[in-house]
This record gives sequence, structure tokens and C-alpha cells, in this order.
Amino acid sequence: MKITTRGSKKFWNFSPAFLAGNLLIALVISIGSFAECIATGEGYRDLAQDILISFVMSTTLSYGGFLMEDYFDKTISWIQYPVKRLILESLCYFLYVFCASIVIIFLFQFFVIKNFTLNNIPWNRLVGWTQFPMKVSFVILFILISRSFLLEWRTAAIESEQLKTERFAQQYQSLKDQLNPHFLFNSLNVLSNLVYENPDTAAKFIRQLSSIYRYVLEVQQEELVTLKQELGFAENYLSLQKIRFEESLQYHIRVDAHATGSLPPLSLQLLLENAIKHNVASMEMPLKIDIELINNQLVVENNVQPKSSLPEESTGIGLSNISKRYELLSEENIAVSNADGQFTVTLPLLFP
Repeated sequence: MKITTRGSKKFWNFSPAFLAGNLLIALVISIGSFAECIATGEGYRDLAQDILISFVMSTTLSYGGFLMEDYFDKTISWIQYPVKRLILESLCYFLYVFCASIVIIFLFQFFVIKNFTLNNIPWNRLVGWTQFPMKVSFVILFILISRSFLLEWRTAAIESEQLKTERFAQQYQSLKDQLNPHFLFNSLNVLSNLVYENPDTAAKFIRQLSSIYRYVLEVQQEELVTLKQELGFAENYLSLQKIRFEESLQYHIRVDAHATGSLPPLSLQLLLENAIKHNVASMEMPLKIDIELINNQLVVENNVQPKSSLPEESTGIGLSNISKRYELLSEENIAVSNADGQFTVTLPLLFP
């Protein structure tokens, strides 16, 4: 995983802020060292020279650390290989700090201080002088690693959330795409029967169906529709079925006109369609459907009187489609009950 560091590169690539920050670090280190020398009686040290070498050292260590961090960001992911990344980056950075410190101290002592010549290079002292830069490197490395890890973790978290959202959106769209052909499939089944039984009723059914199908097309791309919209569609859908069944189908909708909330589109249509498809509806045994709102839950209930013959051809969507859409949209779940001769489905209202 590659971390985008365009903004930070502007800072690290010797920007005024980067140089000013390292100069401030150099001043703090040099003044602290100068005060310590005075307090311990070690003698006077050239403050300007201390500031110069501290600035060069701080700039070299911090910029080198950034380059190393940038390299490892492109090659080894914190998320996939955290231990490998920590060990390799730490070892490489400490080796870099040691080598860079030796070189800077050597050049400074040889050309500026002129403490030795090429014939008597005090290697032991040079190595000893790298102790302080090595200590400072621990702080720099901690800052760089923490920054790099948090940036990559944040990027991974954002990407994961985006993928999850896209996956849910695709799943939900797939479920919604089932509704349009499902509605047509069942409506055409009904229509095919009416054409042979009663052509006049079939013509009336077609006219009513066209206005209802317009609603199906309108809500096809919506995640939620208002309770008022869904109840209006349910009323139209049941009146359409009344054309077919007349008094064999009885229904009541008891919901306050001012009630608010939302539902996945066509939820009621699927429930009403299932009730009509799987139960007998005759003058002797009318199918009774009740819709009412109880404690922000829409309750759809019908009397159970199963058909003795095989039910109409089914696509097997119905309750499964509604349940899956609720799972994707919220933490609410639908409730289904089949007891005492009543089949009841409870749809929680959603408040986005």
C-alpha cells in the first residue's frame, strides 16, 4: 500500500518551515550544551560552531529519516508486514545515522576545528561523539514511524470503509433490481388469467396497472421512501387487486395521515402480493388484510387460508428481499409470525 505524502514532501524538501524547525532544534541543543559547559567548568565553547554542526546534523538526520520512511512506505506495508517493517526501517535508519554522524563529525573536526590530521585520525573519539546523534535518532525514528503507521492505518481504514460502502451499495442495488421484474412477472401472471376469464376486467386492470407501475419506476433507484408514499402505493395496489377479486378481498389501512418514517421501497407490495398469492380469496372465504402502525412499526396481517392446489408460479423473492434490504440499511430487523390463523409481518420504520 502506497501512502500519498505530497503535502509532507513540500515540508521535508528543505522548505522554510523545515529549515526553521531544524534551526530551532540546533539552537536548543547548542544552548543546552553551552550552559552545561559553563556549569561544569569545562571551559568556553564556540556557540556559533555548535549551532552550525547541530543544524547540519539535525537537518541530515531528519531529512534522511524522511527519505527512508518514504522508501519503505512504497515497498513494505505497515498493515501487511508490521514486524518486518519495524525491524528493517529501524536497522537501516540507525546505520544511516551512524555513518552520517561519523562523516559530519569528521569533516567538521578536520576542516573547521582542525583537531587532527589525516595521519592521526582519532577514530575512537569520533565513534564516541556519535553517541549523542544516535540518541537523537531514537526520537526522530519514533516520530517518523508513528507518523507513517498512523497515516497508513488511516488510509487503510478509509479504503476499507469505502469498499464496504461500495459493496453494500452494490448488494442493495442488486436487491432493488429484483423488484422491477418481480412486479412485472406477478402482474402479468394475473393479467394472463384475467384475459381468458373476463376481458373487460382485464382492460380495467391494465389501466390501473400502468399508473402503479409508474410508481415502481420512480422509486427504483431510491434506498428509502416515506411512509406516506408507500401507503399510497399500497392503497393503489390493493384497489388494483380488488378489480380482480372484488369482495373476495377485504383490506383496512389504519395509519394516521401525519405519521412519519421511511421504508425500503415496495416492501408493502411484496407482502401484499405474497398474501394474495398463497391464500384462498373467495366470497365464502374472503382474504382479509390489515395494515396498522404500532409504536413506529408497520404491522401487516392477513388471515391464513392456504390454497389446496399448487400456488401460482413464484420467483422466491418476497420476505428474503425485504429482510436483506433492512440488514443493509440499518440495524433493525423485520419480524414474522404465523400463529392462530394469522400471518403477521412487522416492518420497523426507519428515520434517516
